[in-house]
Amino acid sequence: MSIVKSFSVGEGDMFYIKHGTDSFTIIDCCMSDQERREIIKELKAESKGKNVTRFISTHPDDDHILGLAYLNEKMPIRNFYCVKNEATKSDPTDDFDEYCALRDDAGKAFYLFQGCSRAWLNETDEQRGGAGIRILWPVTSGEDYKDELKKAKEGSSPNNISPIIQYSLKDGATVLWMGDMETNFMEKIKGKITMAPADVVFAPHHGRDSGKIPEDWLKIMKPKVVIIGEAPSKDLNYYAGYNTITQNSAGHIALECDPGQTHIYVLPRKVIPSIFWIIRRCPTPMASISAL
Repeated sequence: MSIVKSFSVGEGDMFYIKHGTDSFTIIDCCMSDQERREIIKELKAESKGKNVTRFISTHPDDDHILGLAYLNEKMPIRNFYCVKNEATKSDPTDDFDEYCALRDDAGKAFYLFQGCSRAWLNETDEQRGGAGIRILWPVTSGEDYKDELKKAKEGSSPNNISPIIQYSLKDGATVLWMGDMETNFMEKIKGKITMAPADVVFAPHHGRDSGKIPEDWLKIMKPKVVIIGEAPSKDLNYYAGYNTITQNSAGHIALECDPGQTHIYVLPRKVIPSIFWIIRRCPTPMASISAL
């Protein structure tokens, strides 16, 4: 069994995966001063006993790195995953500076690209199993992607340097993250990437219409659930024709992934509960899906 949790943190993203192997993965960071202590408390509790903890950053916008310096202080990041980039900001925050320090640290940083492999991320050895994480994008040699890296280096939005991250449980669910990729960029690259089926997709750009996944990709993904993140309702695309969960109303979302079936639990955003607290309080899941 593994657990995937999406924190309800307002207009931002923060997730973790508690793997069935010896791994714990945090994807992005968005912690306000009011919530960060409770979030760190949960991360420490859920990662206890895991010998490999990694942090994956999709891109360095404030709503994806807020509280990163605090996280690194309380849970020192030894394995930092991001795309190779030289993004700059005209008005950098302490968290952006922390991002850059981790990104440029040769002893901690590992750069993501399509098909990359790394021990315990997606490789198994005699010491421990892989975490089931694959990177479907970027293809770093592509001119469209190079253009986005250049824009980010010049201080423009880094949305389109986001990788596409796939997590799969053996004989279980496949979950997909796409950071804040924008529709116009996805349209440019859709013929340059082999998209894969996915049971659960976290809609890019928090579910905004500006990040609507191209229909060509959706037909290949065949998602059983599309999770729409927290953004103003007027900006959202509700993915007509697909089963959706909107985090604005659902709150915290937890996926309890077993071989063959995944149970989905939600809890309104009043507290920062642990996943097992959610399951105890909500013994009947909001939904259950069978693996593809």
